[in-house]
Amino acid sequence: MGILHLVNRSPGESLALIQCLERVGSGDAVLLLESGVYATLKSAPLATRLAESMRTVTVHALAADLAARGIGPEEILAGVELVDYEGFVNLSILHTPILSWN
Repeated sequence: MGILHLVNRSPGESLALIQCLERVGSGDAVLLLESGVYATLKSAPLATRLAESMRTVTVHALAADLAARGIGPEEILAGVELVDYEGFVNLSILHTPILSWN
């Protein structure tokens, strides 16, 4: 498997997601967590860019962080895969290396 990219900052506070999406490759996975889950919103500034990326990479969001921010599944982009903490661990096992974007 490819690289696991972790993005924990919202597009409004950091360029982390943009920089990440510029560098992802086929077979990579992106996990949005903490404030990074705001990027999954259909109304997010980078929604189109994130959706386009899902053609070649998988995009995941930590369900607990979405719930903590009051974001429901109906508000997020189609194709974003929700994961729990066990899913986070599984992604970490399946992908090497793991890169954190700040």
